[in-house]
Amino acid sequence: MVTSIKTNRTVICAYCGKEADFVTGFTIYHSRHDLHHKHFWYCKPCEAYVGCHGESDKPLGRLAKADLRAAKILAHASFDRLWRGDRKIFSSRSAAYAWLGMKLGKNKDECHIGEFDVATCNNVVSMCDEKWGGYA
Repeated sequence: MVTSIKTNRTVICAYCGKEADFVTGFTIYHSRHDLHHKHFWYCKPCEAYVGCHGESDKPLGRLAKADLRAAKILAHASFDRLWRGDRKIFSSRSAAYAWLGMKLGKNKDECHIGEFDVATCNNVVSMCDEKWGGYA
């Protein structure tokens, strides 16, 4: 059973077209006590979910099944190393997203890994790995 939290926001599952439930992390991660206080949008029939910004009900991206969640994690790992750490290629996250948007033909507002599909995430990994390798 899913226990929804009341909110005025509505999030629709792209997989089934039904409204997702706004839940705590306990619903998704029973054994991860460190995530119980966090908020998520969750579509139980599709087993799709997405976390929220801070303590808000604003989703971090689109609802994702396991394959898309895995692809987004890999895309972020490849992308984030371009602007974080000791060997930065871009001076900021914003500059890195400007480059990525240009490469994908998207404007800055459309360019967010949390909104991408599996194919686009895979493309991001390839482009970022190529960019990283070119700056050895």
